[in-house]
Amino acid sequence: MSANPKMLQSSDHDFRMLIDGKFVAGASTLDVINPATGKLLTRCARADKAQLDAAVLAAKNAFATWSTTGIESRRQALLKIASAFESRSAEFARLLTEEQGKPLAHAGYEIGGAVAMIRAFTAMDLPAKVLRENAREMIVRQLSPLGVVAAITPWNFPLLLLMIKVAPALLAGNTVVAKPAPTTPLTTLLFGELCAEILPPGVFNVIVDQNDLGGYLTQHPDVAKVAFTGSTATGKKVMASVAGTIKRVTLELGGNDAAIVLDDVNVKETAAKIFQGAMVNAGQVCLAIKRVYVPDSLYEAMCAELASLAKAHVVGDGLDAATQMGPLQNKTQFEKVKEFLEDARQHGKVIAGGNVLARDGYFIAPTIVRDIPDNARLVQEEQFGPVLPVLKYSSLDDAIARANGTEYGLGATVWGSDTKRAYEVAQRIASGTVWVNKHLELPPDIPFGGAKQSGFGTEMGQEGLEEFTQARIINMAK
Repeated sequence: MSANPKMLQSSDHDFRMLIDGKFVAGASTLDVINPATGKLLTRCARADKAQLDAAVLAAKNAFATWSTTGIESRRQALLKIASAFESRSAEFARLLTEEQGKPLAHAGYEIGGAVAMIRAFTAMDLPAKVLRENAREMIVRQLSPLGVVAAITPWNFPLLLLMIKVAPALLAGNTVVAKPAPTTPLTTLLFGELCAEILPPGVFNVIVDQNDLGGYLTQHPDVAKVAFTGSTATGKKVMASVAGTIKRVTLELGGNDAAIVLDDVNVKETAAKIFQGAMVNAGQVCLAIKRVYVPDSLYEAMCAELASLAKAHVVGDGLDAATQMGPLQNKTQFEKVKEFLEDARQHGKVIAGGNVLARDGYFIAPTIVRDIPDNARLVQEEQFGPVLPVLKYSSLDDAIARANGTEYGLGATVWGSDTKRAYEVAQRIASGTVWVNKHLELPPDIPFGGAKQSGFGTEMGQEGLEEFTQARIINMAK
């Protein structure tokens, strides 16, 4: 995907917030850094509490009309947004690469996935359901919108994770205040420009902060639901903050996703899939493979193959067509992953990578670590970066127990030629999603949610749509 000379130039564009249908300069500005250079990309508007209050009030006022327009009208508005979004996909992809760091082709996949997510939800419906009807009574279940939804999104997939929240929220009849991560606000602000041309004022609003207004937003008395994706630590704060008003909440949080390799796999083919599942987006995926359990008989071969793949992987600026993996997204995460590298050197054997690349930006070489104990930080915590520990097992029961021995339960994978056996292993994994012989496939019509401390509630699918509604039971005597 090449740059168009008429395409938006981030350094010249005036990135303003969207409040009540108007583009608003911030109370102050926010510096946005290009992670491939570590230097200023541009500045955008930054809100204060008064502007956040204004956005919530606009959404609250717009809810009365938007919620009664009828689902078909809302569906058509979303389809228009999807088409407008798609028509500017190259522009969005370039901006996404500039602010997030991922390779341009991968940014294009995210934009395509975001558009597809909107369209997938427009194919769904929220019909009333007759639960019982006889000569004496009729009992009906209806699903009505909640009100103002706060959509709080992270920096790893700024647009895809926004659409997972915004599309069902709007289709169900809610209004939205979106708050993107402060290191990747630009694509969300640009999406707001699309919405301003299609949606009534106040239906969709965007505010930007420096991680200083999140608690104020989640506690706001006029917010009916919080849809949050981020770390488990922050998710706990969000869950506590909504307690005062008993808000509805969906939390998609961290993961320490295990891959269990069975003893009948083709090592070369399986290693390639595991490597991609671990290193996509520089490992900055809640569902990325974070640790791999390999049987004794295949351990040497699997380690060698993963190390070979890591050494051949091309790391660079996402705007370079040759790049296969971009930088870490921000300096804070870069420093955290450097700590994991040190842990890997101290407790395991680094067989590929293990170093920061000597260039501007936040680049870390794809790293494979073997012979590391289960109690090492790299195994116990979520690294959220391109550092993969490979662990040996002798007993399959032991591997399953070790895979489950974590506070997380977001995703996992099982790899095996005997699919019946692999399926049986998958049934023993304590995670919200378990893939068998594939990874990171998330069809929009299939529900997704975490177990244990990896989340609360459901996203995507019909179940994800219904998370943005309140059930009303009408129990009528005839």
